[in-house]
Amino acid sequence: METVNSQSQFDSLAIFYEQMFEWPFRKQIETPSVIEQLGDVSSLSILDFGCGTGHYARLLKSAGARHVVGFDVAGGMLDYARKREVENPLGIEYISKITPEMAHQFDLVLAVYVLPYATNYEFLKEMIAAMARMLKPGGRLLTLPLNPEYKIEKEYYLPYGFQLSARQPLRDGSEVLLSFPQQAGAPICANYWSRDAIDSALAHNGFTVTRWCNPQAACATDEIPEHLHAYLAHPHTVLVDCKLG
Repeated sequence: METVNSQSQFDSLAIFYEQMFEWPFRKQIETPSVIEQLGDVSSLSILDFGCGTGHYARLLKSAGARHVVGFDVAGGMLDYARKREVENPLGIEYISKITPEMAHQFDLVLAVYVLPYATNYEFLKEMIAAMARMLKPGGRLLTLPLNPEYKIEKEYYLPYGFQLSARQPLRDGSEVLLSFPQQAGAPICANYWSRDAIDSALAHNGFTVTRWCNPQAACATDEIPEHLHAYLAHPHTVLVDCKLG
């Protein structure tokens, strides 16, 4: 099976990626979980590391963040984000490179679905190191990796619009293929990381993990649509909240 494993794998997916934020599991579970976990962002300087189309960057700026920068290496994603900024200016800066002058300038780094694209443990540490360099002393990182305990049955997440497939047993750095049945093209390559590996890479870069938690529905338990119950039982991602130092 043909796969893609570079920044270019996202260049042609901007519109589709943006549409995914309307999918029930993202709109009713993931996004509100991220916003709730972040809490009050007013007056904060925030780096959206791996910002994609700028969805979270726009939400955070609209929620009162003082300064928001979106960083991504996928040109197609940045083009979309910048177009949205031109159409509805919020004061968000979108960049494709991080410069030394940006070090220690941010109160918060948000990294959604970034860590799974580290292909080996050294790369995982380097990726987290890049995030740590951007933070002020005592700064905060919220990241959403692939859930180390995601459901391995290939069809499990199909009702939510995607499939995850991997050779078993899973090992740190092993390849996981993310495919979208309704979207033509090769699967996206990601990588599995255990909780121990993620915790170790974070600690190596001076982070203290304050919380691992599953995303939760925005509504009360008895109001959760039945089709989302299986996702809530075994979400494909988790929220890892950390403090630098």
